[in-house]
Amino acid sequence: MNIEGIKSGYLGGTFDPIHLGHLIIAQDVFEKLNLEQVNFVPTAQNPLKDEPPTCLNKDRLKMVDLALEEDSRFERLDLELETGGKSYTIDTVEKLYKQNNDQPVLWIIGSDNIDDLPRWHRIDELAEIVEFICVARPGYSTKILAEIPGLNLRFVEGHPIKISSSEIRDRMKAGNNIDLFLPPKVFNYIQTNKLYR
Repeated sequence: MNIEGIKSGYLGGTFDPIHLGHLIIAQDVFEKLNLEQVNFVPTAQNPLKDEPPTCLNKDRLKMVDLALEEDSRFERLDLELETGGKSYTIDTVEKLYKQNNDQPVLWIIGSDNIDDLPRWHRIDELAEIVEFICVARPGYSTKILAEIPGLNLRFVEGHPIKISSSEIRDRMKAGNNIDLFLPPKVFNYIQTNKLYR
């Protein structure tokens, strides 16, 4: 798959909350692939998770905006929240593929997503129009356990940082400190609005 000339990447996620690990992954891909922009795509509902996001959409969006507002490299894209319901990457990517004149879509994932790729909705069709850009995360393998025909998976060396949104939520419930895991404005928003208590 030829990705020469493609200047935008897309990073999907629940962002519940967005944290420094997300931003570092985006920065690493931005720099390694010489992109002009990375678009953060908040999901409405992850179809591989039974539970809905902990925070309301408006709070998740506000936290994403606060995290990105002073960085021109990053933008928020609301395709999945506007659609609502379960967020299937294939639906989003098909729209982006058409908007970008049938150019392959660069979809950024962490290596924690690799084991789940065979379970992604219509993964065979997705593999035809996506170049997955994978950044290693500590504790997760970079080996594909199940073969996916036509899968394009490019690994980008990044700065492995072991932070997850679920850990942040657990730390909040336990009364532990979270300020060093988050952009300061996101931390302040969580504190002010008493989220994850």
